[in-house]
Amino acid sequence: MSKTSFRTSREIGPVFTSGPVALSSDGTSLVGCVNEEPRSTSLLSGSTTGVYQTDSSGVTSLTISPNNAHLAIFTSSLSLRLYPLASSSDASSNIHPIKHIPRAHDAPVHVSTIDPTSTLIASGSADGIVKVHDIRRGHLTHLFRGHGGIVSALKFFYKAGSTAGTWDTMWLVSASADSRVRVYDLAAAGTGSPIMTLEGHVSVPRGVGVSNDGRYVISGGRDSVVLIWDTRPPIENGKPDKGGKKGKKSSLAPVLVKTIPVLERIEALSVLEPEDSGGKLRFYTGGQKGVIKVWDAWDTKVLQTFGEEVESSASLEDDGEESRQILDVLYTPSTHALSSVHADQNVLTFSLNTGTKTRQLIGYNDEVIDAVFLSIYPTPDVHTPDASKNGLLNPLNASLLSGHTDIVLALSAAPNGWLASAGKDREVRIWSPVRAPLQETDDETAMDEDDKPAENDHIEWTCVAMCAGHAESIGAVAFGGLDANGVPSFLVTGSQDRTLKVWDLSVLRGSTPPAPIKLKSLTTAKAHDKDINALDVAPNGRLVATGSQDKTAKVFELGTSHDLTPIGTLKGHKRGVWSVRFSPVERVIATGSGDKTVKLWSLDDWACLKTFEGHTNSILRLSFLTHGTQLVSAGSDGLVKLWTVRTEECVATLDAHEDKVWALSVSADERTIVSAAADSRVVVWRDSTEEEQLEKEEQRAKGVELEQNFTNYLALNDYRNAILLALTMDQPGRLYNLFKSVRATRPTKSITSRGQDTEPTNTITGSAEVDQVLATLPGSDLVRLLGHIRTWNASARTSTVAQTVLHAVLSTRTTEDIISAFDQDKGLPAEFGGKAKPGTDLRSIVDGLVPYTERHLSRAERLVQDSFVVDYVLSEMDMGITLGGMDAMEVS
Repeated sequence: MSKTSFRTSREIGPVFTSGPVALSSDGTSLVGCVNEEPRSTSLLSGSTTGVYQTDSSGVTSLTISPNNAHLAIFTSSLSLRLYPLASSSDASSNIHPIKHIPRAHDAPVHVSTIDPTSTLIASGSADGIVKVHDIRRGHLTHLFRGHGGIVSALKFFYKAGSTAGTWDTMWLVSASADSRVRVYDLAAAGTGSPIMTLEGHVSVPRGVGVSNDGRYVISGGRDSVVLIWDTRPPIENGKPDKGGKKGKKSSLAPVLVKTIPVLERIEALSVLEPEDSGGKLRFYTGGQKGVIKVWDAWDTKVLQTFGEEVESSASLEDDGEESRQILDVLYTPSTHALSSVHADQNVLTFSLNTGTKTRQLIGYNDEVIDAVFLSIYPTPDVHTPDASKNGLLNPLNASLLSGHTDIVLALSAAPNGWLASAGKDREVRIWSPVRAPLQETDDETAMDEDDKPAENDHIEWTCVAMCAGHAESIGAVAFGGLDANGVPSFLVTGSQDRTLKVWDLSVLRGSTPPAPIKLKSLTTAKAHDKDINALDVAPNGRLVATGSQDKTAKVFELGTSHDLTPIGTLKGHKRGVWSVRFSPVERVIATGSGDKTVKLWSLDDWACLKTFEGHTNSILRLSFLTHGTQLVSAGSDGLVKLWTVRTEECVATLDAHEDKVWALSVSADERTIVSAAADSRVVVWRDSTEEEQLEKEEQRAKGVELEQNFTNYLALNDYRNAILLALTMDQPGRLYNLFKSVRATRPTKSITSRGQDTEPTNTITGSAEVDQVLATLPGSDLVRLLGHIRTWNASARTSTVAQTVLHAVLSTRTTEDIISAFDQDKGLPAEFGGKAKPGTDLRSIVDGLVPYTERHLSRAERLVQDSFVVDYVLSEMDMGITLGGMDAMEVS
């Protein structure tokens, strides 16, 4: 059955594009900024759960309370806003602040944190000021000056007292650009001076932590060292500290007890909870090398390393190294996990218990250029990798396949799970699926055809081969020569150097090699006069088609020795060809071009059979579906269109992107389409043809039933139900005819003996029951009715009924009643039909009624004046007749 409808099943968009990131204490919600708009995303479903309304200025710092009740956001306008945190199960909604402090600081705030009781929030600004606010009341509780530069780190430390609900220690530890770490006692009354000032760093400290007993303070910074301070009391062996007196409490004298060189700039540091450290003093660091390290404070050894370390190499670009650096580390003790936030907007989560990576979140996909489905035995089309400007990625919990040193331009997938990727680095990499257990083990084996993933296993891809030989960027790649098990025997690549290459894959059959194999090129052929944009291999593996910027597509025959022989050139496009596809059934080929057309060509005589027009910009991707009877295309206009080949008709247009749709992929069962675009969004479309047909049938049956009910209500003069049903069905024509027929029964005015007009009845519309219905209409129905009145009033032919009904509404409803109806129902969509009615706010209704009503009034006044002229003419005619009769009598 032909497909006529696809609906959005899932959208994978940016989670955060820049700025600070915060993670809820249960690890289920992440808050970040997308184009300077703070959003919370559920890490369970991958959907946006809340959009936080701020001013137009950028977000400089944000933090989540430990009880997950509040989100605090500081902006560059120096304001502080407090919001209720959306839970991971909430639907997306706009969230407004519950508290707003317009000028929380006199300079931008770069660090903030909330205390363990979720009642105080500390913030440090660029002018060296640290403030503590009460979350519930919003007032300032502490003000700490004296920092010699930007405040770079903050940390609360509370130590419980002997009595429940009390604290023996309430510290706030801060670090600033003057390389000093300061400790403040929040419980002490005084001038706001620190009880300790720790000097030892030679660069900015970026992370601080306190041991669980409060004795040791640990700090790490951009000077590549970690310092451990002992805050023990100054009295030792019964002797007072120098400067102190017996019987009096003297100030603490911290001592630097250990300096640990970490050999990288530190951007995040904190102390692990006892449950994650075995009761020992352990801390974690993250920074320049892009990995999280867990250290033993006293042995100064790295106990665990999470992630892949960034190696400084001349072959890697500086931008690539910087993009992998860690900007922050988010610690969630409840889940025993550490999450690293990298400069390339990726968030990697690791389990402290198992030492494995549990989630990889792609915060920003960049410009997605290609996408394909991957089939892994025994379930097809499980994964959808995307080629983008930051490498390979896929849905919210993604796997990054690193290896390319420049932008990835093209992908191809084989039924056995192999993935080929090509890019601007002039290399092709072939990736093979590997069964990897969730627990760390040494048993990693490649999947054979009969292997099935175990329940506790997951699939990873490893690079097994590389193809190098092209002189320019490789923009097209395709597998070919599939055997009965879906294993390809060769790979074809097309490049900007205008050549085609065929690569031998026979060396990859068998076990996974320990290191990537360099494949051998079987054939090289010059194919076009300009860049090769696309290629495809016929289902039988004997033909190869290419599309180029030279406005042509070519078909080559692949010989038994893998030599390429050109057998046909397809000319007719007016711009470069961006996509070519062989039909899976017929001997035809489809091409998409920058001239906004799709052309269907015969493989027998190379004639153009059909031309599909409808896109408003270049067509970038094509694919056949429904056994070759339909085409789906994606273009630079941001649209995906579904075509019927026989009629050349566009049966559906899928609109969900705001930029060029570079990638388009169809699943093996053809029930799912994935489109990805330069707007960094990946959209999964689900075939809804049958579902939509059922809905239309149900809607038609419901419509017939409602129309019969409406007819029955009119026959019984049940105006209340008839009016309500007409409003529900959203059929203004039936409603107008009802009011017109009722108005026709209204008695005309009579004249009393004194010459005064009088109404024989008190009804306005012609029926007291209709008047009562209008007086008691629900708010949503009243809004719909006023919308219909506005439409009727715009025509002189229907204005009489419109004015009568409007008169009845305004006579029976108060102004407050009408306003409240619009407040309760702001543009409510009609229940029947499901389409929202634009312009149904009170202002637009009034603006539409007033000018036409004034026009109708002017027309009525002119008619009244014209009626006096008729009276005058008639009276003059009467006088003329009278005078004429008198003259006749005189003559006689």
